[in-house]
Amino acid sequence: MNDPRPRAGTASGSYGDHVSEPAHAGGTVDDIPDEAGSAAGVSTGTAARRLGVSPITLRSWDRRYGIGPARKDGRHRRWTPADLAVLDAMCRLTAAGVPPAEAARAARERGGGPPPPPVPAPEESAPGVRRPETGPELPLGDARLECRGLSRAALRLDAPVVDELLTSFVEEYGPVRAWEDLMMPTLRAVGRRWASAGDKYVEVEHLLSWHVSSALRRVPAAPPARSGAGPVLLACVPGEQHTLPIEALTAALAERGLPTRMFGAAVPATALDEAARRTGPRAVVLWSQSRSTASRPLARHIAAGSWGVRGARGSAEVMLAGPGWAGPPVPGLSRPHGLRDALATLTRLYGTEHEGRPPCPPHTAPPTSW
Repeated sequence: MNDPRPRAGTASGSYGDHVSEPAHAGGTVDDIPDEAGSAAGVSTGTAARRLGVSPITLRSWDRRYGIGPARKDGRHRRWTPADLAVLDAMCRLTAAGVPPAEAARAARERGGGPPPPPVPAPEESAPGVRRPETGPELPLGDARLECRGLSRAALRLDAPVVDELLTSFVEEYGPVRAWEDLMMPTLRAVGRRWASAGDKYVEVEHLLSWHVSSALRRVPAAPPARSGAGPVLLACVPGEQHTLPIEALTAALAERGLPTRMFGAAVPATALDEAARRTGPRAVVLWSQSRSTASRPLARHIAAGSWGVRGARGSAEVMLAGPGWAGPPVPGLSRPHGLRDALATLTRLYGTEHEGRPPCPPHTAPPTSW
């Protein structure tokens, strides 16, 4: 049976079609300003994420070719903007097939760094250094610098690095910020690239979508919230294959200890009805990416349903999520503007507040974004 999940990404540019583009959407990844231009520098892990390479690769380059940070606080490396510029040149050159030792010399000349120390090892690729194909980079506008590293790794089809970058970002910042600041901008960029180049980047979108889904599913669930209410039922409406946005919502709810039942892509109307009857949900989230799949009669039918024993029957709050529901509102049904809005609304239904992770900083994306 064919797995529809790889279609959950943005191969058709679906996210970009319904969301305002960043201010510099026509640029390239190198147009992204350096948000961390602090003289204090960044850690090796952060530098690796931004460049789309493994931290092991950076340490190997430092040891073998002298491509290292100017500052080392004891055992901790701190990469300054100048250091990152040298690394960026090194990545470009090795991606184009230049031998690492030669690339290191050229990168230092461009970056103005000190000459590298003698290297006793033969001039061959260091362990962990991948030799990807050269190719165009993805336009990412004002997205986080980590998007540049993720997009480079995805274009190289470098699955281990894609997985490592996504996992480390989710672990450090949580699924909400990972979705808004890293996953969604990069997926949208892949969609724009595919739309402008035919089917040339289909494999990139499928690889990236798969690993985004995998990273979200690995988010650990918090202890269940003390509530006797039913779960949140999440599903794509019939004919809708894009699941990643509600996978992000499912991960964020689990992180807060709220019960969920995720049913995935293109759930038939009869199955939705039966799932609601059997689970007695507190809320039902129906995702529609395009207007062609948004069925208001189905939404009203689910909202009118009830379950339970006679005298104690219950019904669910129905949430219409996704750009497919744009247009006149359905009376009595909520329509969140984005992931954070949906998460806040569902959290209030359970009368719980998120514990264990500091609140995310203010988000600058358009309020209608998913």
